[in-house]
Amino acid sequence: MLDAATRRRIDTARDILVGKVPDPKSQVEQITIALIYKFMDDMDAEAEELGGERAFFAGEFAGYGWARLMRPGLGGHETLTLYTEALARMAENPGIPPLFRAIFTNAYLPFRDPETLRAFLKVIDEFRYDHSERLGDAFEYLLSVLGAQGAAGQFRTPRHLIDFMVEVLDPKKDERLLDPACGTAGFLISSYRHIRTANTDAHGHDRLSPDDRARLAANFTGYDISPDMVRLSLVNMYLHGFVAPRIFEYDTLTSQDRWHEWADVILANPPFMSPKGGIRPHNRFAVNSKRSEVLFVAYIAEHLTPGGRAGVIVPEGVIFQSQRAYTQLRKQLVAEYLVAVVSLPAGVFQPYSGVKTSILILDKALARQTDHIAFFSVAHDGYDLGAQRRPIAANDLPQARAELADYLGRLRAAAPLADFRPTLGRLVEKARLAADGDYNLSGERYREDVTRVSSHPMICIGEICDLINGRAFKPADWKGADSGGLPIVRIQNLNASKSGFNYYTGEVKDRYLIDDGQLLFSWSGSRGTSFGAHIWNGGKAILNQHIFKVGFDKSRVTKMYLFHALNKAVAQVEKNLHGGVGLVHITKGNLEKIPIPLPPLEVQREIVMEIEGYRRVMDGARAVIDNYRPHIPVDPAWPVVKLGEFCEINPETVNPAESYPNRTIFYIDISSVENETGRFLGYSELYNTEAPSRARRGIRSGDILLSTVRPNLKAFTLLKDVPSRAIASTGFAVLRPESEVAVPAFILGSMRSEYAVDQMIGMMGKGAYPSVNKSDVAVIKIPLPPLEIQQAIVAELEAEQALVTANRELVDRMEGKIRAAVGRVWGEDASASQEHSL
Repeated sequence: MLDAATRRRIDTARDILVGKVPDPKSQVEQITIALIYKFMDDMDAEAEELGGERAFFAGEFAGYGWARLMRPGLGGHETLTLYTEALARMAENPGIPPLFRAIFTNAYLPFRDPETLRAFLKVIDEFRYDHSERLGDAFEYLLSVLGAQGAAGQFRTPRHLIDFMVEVLDPKKDERLLDPACGTAGFLISSYRHIRTANTDAHGHDRLSPDDRARLAANFTGYDISPDMVRLSLVNMYLHGFVAPRIFEYDTLTSQDRWHEWADVILANPPFMSPKGGIRPHNRFAVNSKRSEVLFVAYIAEHLTPGGRAGVIVPEGVIFQSQRAYTQLRKQLVAEYLVAVVSLPAGVFQPYSGVKTSILILDKALARQTDHIAFFSVAHDGYDLGAQRRPIAANDLPQARAELADYLGRLRAAAPLADFRPTLGRLVEKARLAADGDYNLSGERYREDVTRVSSHPMICIGEICDLINGRAFKPADWKGADSGGLPIVRIQNLNASKSGFNYYTGEVKDRYLIDDGQLLFSWSGSRGTSFGAHIWNGGKAILNQHIFKVGFDKSRVTKMYLFHALNKAVAQVEKNLHGGVGLVHITKGNLEKIPIPLPPLEVQREIVMEIEGYRRVMDGARAVIDNYRPHIPVDPAWPVVKLGEFCEINPETVNPAESYPNRTIFYIDISSVENETGRFLGYSELYNTEAPSRARRGIRSGDILLSTVRPNLKAFTLLKDVPSRAIASTGFAVLRPESEVAVPAFILGSMRSEYAVDQMIGMMGKGAYPSVNKSDVAVIKIPLPPLEIQQAIVAELEAEQALVTANRELVDRMEGKIRAAVGRVWGEDASASQEHSL
C-alpha cells in the first residue's frame, strides 16, 4: 500500500518536472526511468554488501552508476552530461538483461536545465523500498494523480486481497498461470510466493528442483495493454527470480494472437471501465458485448483448461446489471464455471475509488458437479474504508478463506453439502438463480435464514416523496466565486459543501433552489460516499442534475427518518441499481418503487432520537481520538541529558541473508508506522533473500524507532512483543535506553516533543528530504527526571492511551447500534443489521 512519504516524493518530483516537462505522460516516463535506474544501482550495492560484484554498472558502464551520478562535488553541467549520456547508452549495456535494455531503448532527457535535473535526481535518490513492488506503488500513484488511472479503470489491487485470492485458488508448481490484465504482476508474484512456501520443508529448505524452477518460469504469463505497466511487470518479475519473464504488451480483448493460450489458474483484477463507444472485440467471444468487465470475465472463463480455476474481481454491474450481455454472461457462468461469489465491502480500492466489487471463484470441473453456488459476504477486510485505509481489528477474510476451503474441499471429495452452514454466507441452488432468467449474483437477494417482516406498513418511496431532479447546466453557464452568483451543487460538493463550487448568475426556478436543512438524494455517485441521501448545510444554492431535491409528506414521515430509510433501502435493493465503474446510479422510477417501512410519526421520532444519541456519542469519541496528543509536563529542575549518554544508538546491524538463511524476516519501514500518531501498523513478512538492502537495523522489545528523515519526524514508535528475526529499515535510528536510567515509553514521549523535533530540524541541511545521522541523534538533549518520576508519568500516559483506544471501540459500537436501530424497523435482528451500512 502506498505510504505518505512515497506519495509526497512523487508529488515533489512532478512539481520539479512540470516547468520543463508539461506533458503528464512524459512526466510519468521520466520518473519511471529514473526510479528503475536507481533501483539497478541499489541491486548492485546490495550485491557488493553481500560479497558479490556489481553487474549492472560494471566495465565501461561503471562510470554511470547512481552513486557516481550523485557524488558530492559533481557540477550541474557534468551531472546533466553524465545522466543524458547514460540514458542514451544504457540500452547497449551488456551487463543488464534484455528486458532492462528494452526499458532504456529510446530513453532520453527532454530538457537541458542542470538545476532542474539535480533537484529531480535528489528526490529520486531519497526513495526507500520495502521490496520491488514499491516501484509499482509509485507508478500507479502517478497514474492516479494524473487522471490516467481512473480513465483506464485500473485500480491497484490491495496486497491482502491478492494474497487471499491466491490462497483460495492454491496454484501448484506444475500449473500454468495467467493474468490477462497483469498491471505490475501482483497476482503472479503472490502466486510464486505461495508455491515456494508450499514447497519449503519444516526446516525452511527449498524443495523446488531446477526443473521445477524452469517450469515455473515458463508457466507464468501476464498480458497488459499498457507499455508502462508491462515495463513495471518485467522489472518486478525479474527481481523475483524470473530471468526472462513472460509479460507481453497485448490487448486481451481485441487481439487474437494469443487466443489459443490456455491456463490452469487465472487470477485477475481487470480494468472496469470501457472507453467511449465501448470495446470493439474480435468475434471469438461467446458473449456479445462492448463492456470491458463483461468481456474480461468471458475471456477468463473461456481460457481455462478442463480442470482449470480462476479468481477475478468484478464491479457490481457484473453481479446484477439487467442488460442482455450481463445476463448472458451470468447464465454461462452459473451453468459451466461459477462455484462461489465473495462480496467485498465498498471502499477496498480507496483512495482510487469507492467502487463496490466482488470476487468470482470459477472452477470448470467442480461447477459441473454441483447444483449450488456459495455466496460469502465480507463486511471487513482488516482496514477501514477511508482514503487512508488504516488497519483495524475487524477482518472477515480469514473466516471467509476457511469457509471457502471447506466448501471447495467438499466439492472435490463429492461430500454432502447438507450440513455446510457458513457463518459469512449461504448456499443457493442454481435453479433459484435461474428462476427469473436474471441470474442475479447478489447473495443478499437469496437470504432465507433471517426473518425480515416489518411490523409496520411498507410504503413505496414514490408514495410519500416528490423527487425533483436538479437543473442541467452547461459549462458556459459556470461563473467564478466573485461573480455574485449562487453556488451550483454538484455531486462532488455533497461531502465538501464549503469548497469547489461553480456559480450561476442567471435566473433560476424555485424548484432548483435549496437551503440549509434540505433533504437531497444523489442518484448517481460513488457507493458509500456521494451516492444516497444527504442533508444540505451549505447555505442557499442551486441544485445540479444527478441530485434529487426530496420533497415529502410531512404528515406521514419525518425528514431524518426518511434520510436514514432512503440510505437503508438502496443499500438493500441491489437489483434496482445500475452501475458504471466506481459509480452506481438509480433511475427515478426504480427509486420510487422501493418500499420502506413507515411507522407512526412518534415511532419515527423515537428512532431518530436514538440514532442522534449514538451520533453525539460518536462525535465526542472522535473528538477525543482526533485531538489527543500525549504530553509530558517538564519540570525545569530536571537535568537535560544527551541521548547518547543513556541510549545505545543503532546497537545491532543485521544482514538477513547471513543471519537468517532460508528464513523469513519481519520487516519495519516508515510505512509500518502511522505518521501522525506513531502507532505501529504491523510487520511485513519477507523471505530473507527478498529483504531490501536497507533492512539492517536489529531490534528488540523496548526499542524506540525514530525516523531520521524530515517529512516523517513524527513517525516514532515504541516496540513491544518483538518477534525473533525482526529487522527495521536504516531509515530509522534505533534507541535502546539503559533500563536502570530510562523508561522507554518516557523517552518516546520526550522525542515527540517540539523541543526534540526542533533540535533535529536544526541539525538538518537544506533540501527536499534532509535527514540526521547517528552522531546527530546521539547529541539530541531531553529532560530526564529520576526513574520513579518517569514511571509515574508513563503510567498516566498509558491510562490516557487506554481511554483513546476505548473511544475507538466506542465508535465501532455506536455504528453497530445505528445499523441495528434502523434494521429493527425492517424486522431485522441485531446480527442481521450489522451486515448493512447506512
